[in-house]
Amino acid sequence: MTRMSTGLKRSLAVALASVSMFSVTAASAAEILVWCWDPNFNGATMEQAFARYQAEHPDDTIRVEIFDKAAMEQKLQTQLASGTTEGLPDIVLIEDYRAQKYLLSFPGAFEPLTDQIDYSSFAPYKVAVGTVDDQSYSMPFDSGVTGYFYRADLLEAAGYTAADLEDITWDRLIEIGVDIKEKTGETLLPIDPNDAGWLRIMMQSAGSWYFDEAGNLTIADNPVIKASLETYQRLMNAGITKPVAGWTEYTGSFTSGDTMSTFTGVWMTATIKANPDQSGQWGVAPIPRLDGVEGSVNASNLGGSSWYVLSSAPQKDMAIDFLKTIWGADVDFYQEILINQGALGTYLPAREGEAFQASDEFFGGQPVWQNFSNWLAEIPAVNYGIFTEEADTAVVAQLPALVNGGDVDEIISAINAQVSQQIQ
Repeated sequence: MTRMSTGLKRSLAVALASVSMFSVTAASAAEILVWCWDPNFNGATMEQAFARYQAEHPDDTIRVEIFDKAAMEQKLQTQLASGTTEGLPDIVLIEDYRAQKYLLSFPGAFEPLTDQIDYSSFAPYKVAVGTVDDQSYSMPFDSGVTGYFYRADLLEAAGYTAADLEDITWDRLIEIGVDIKEKTGETLLPIDPNDAGWLRIMMQSAGSWYFDEAGNLTIADNPVIKASLETYQRLMNAGITKPVAGWTEYTGSFTSGDTMSTFTGVWMTATIKANPDQSGQWGVAPIPRLDGVEGSVNASNLGGSSWYVLSSAPQKDMAIDFLKTIWGADVDFYQEILINQGALGTYLPAREGEAFQASDEFFGGQPVWQNFSNWLAEIPAVNYGIFTEEADTAVVAQLPALVNGGDVDEIISAINAQVSQQIQ
């Protein structure tokens, strides 16, 4: 046998050590796959989150796949129903209204994070969305906390100030709208008669929904739903609204000055601020609360989504560690996405950050983000259940009757009957 020289032995040992080190590094590197639907919002925030995580985990990577929202939901639904886990992501974004449907329809498909995330640091209503049987599954993301956006210059011309919109009821807003109409001829609000979002806002402000905490249908004999429908009927019959159809016509009405205000989610901020010539002319107030309804507050929600880890995720441990480290603890990250994407997270400690406390000259110097983050902490938690979409459809079907002065009790009975039939 040929004897190896000492120098050759040393060179070979170094080479083998290098190969070994490369193998360990290669084995430790991993890639997280994420599914979501908006490259400029949730996709961009996820990329920014991982960039922060990657600073301590330089060998790990992320792949964010962007889908049409409906297509992604259909793909996820179909694959979970088939029982085939191959190709599913490690992390998926789910709209809050749909979360309970996924969690209850596919038990075991999503990883519980109760022992991983400090949920006391998040808005309670947001945590409830992703909780089933005392197990929480979500990494809470953006809030749909609502506000009343209004043209401050137009209201001032009619004799109203920001203080007149604080801590008011819907009936008081109707009185203001009628007074403005008589004085100036201006229309207060645009309303899309094919959108039940207004009812969701009113219901949740009083801690009620189409379903109770156990998921049972609770439309019939629900005093909050009745009060919400009656309020909407008064709003429509007061002559202070303008019917609009679809997103473009709706947003165009108040950004053009054709209407003076709108009540909607915080995510509308970017759309309104896309009109720089209106800087300083806008304000945001808390939404009105329901008149005469015990527990109704001047805070509610419309929309929002959260991140979920699949139990079958190939990189499950890394996905959880990433979410816990950045989304669940990094205050500076939430400042960053607020500035860059206008993403208002539901991580309560972030409210103390500089970006949240800054005033916004577009809204007359108001601390807009601080206000929204304070309001989101007040939003009552409700159970969206499995069939919110079906209930919304039933509500929309009855809106013509409601607007035309129909009997509210009969309308509630019709809504309840349609939803009961659909969920059997």
